[in-house]
Amino acid sequence: MSRNRSYDTAGPAQERKCIATGALCPTRDMLRFVVSPDGHLVADVLGKLPGRGIWVSSNQQALQKAVKKRLFAHSAKQPVQVSETLLQDLEAQLSRRVIDLLSLARKSGRAIAGYEKVKDWLSKEQAKVLVQSSDGSERGKSKLSTPYGGRFIGWLRSDELGMAFGRQTVIHCALASSGITQRVVEEAQRLKGLRITEGTKSPLQKEKTAR
Repeated sequence: MSRNRSYDTAGPAQERKCIATGALCPTRDMLRFVVSPDGHLVADVLGKLPGRGIWVSSNQQALQKAVKKRLFAHSAKQPVQVSETLLQDLEAQLSRRVIDLLSLARKSGRAIAGYEKVKDWLSKEQAKVLVQSSDGSERGKSKLSTPYGGRFIGWLRSDELGMAFGRQTVIHCALASSGITQRVVEEAQRLKGLRITEGTKSPLQKEKTAR
């Protein structure tokens, strides 16, 4: 039985043009920047800063091209100061954003952690998103499958997941259907584009690849 349908409760996505690729992309897959009054580039991770937005696809290649070819200054039509640690800073901000949203989901009862609890939610079809740490045991992670019609997130470290659940580390967690869950999925997808991580396929995807 196929399990490749996407979990997506959001309506039609807004689109913006990426300054690096020239492609129109949904804003949920992009990063917005603004230029401060003193000419510094500022990442608007929450999408709330005033000013004309400059949009770039949320992946390393697009961001590196935008920096190397000075596309931020070209788009802003003025000199722009870009931090040398732009990509690292963005990754840290997006990671913190996902952790905060996971914490909110936990507090609202829409997220749980621990192998047995996750297994129970999956068996009851209560889970819509399976999250497993990138540094967890592959053998242990392979025992759980992405929920039908759901999503898999596998590029957060165990210590990052642990922060969301008030523990030192977490390997397995699951989220039920909710608005917060959709926000976790979207922010985690943007984070994925900034990380080059092995083992980010779901257990089901790995099984298909091996065949």
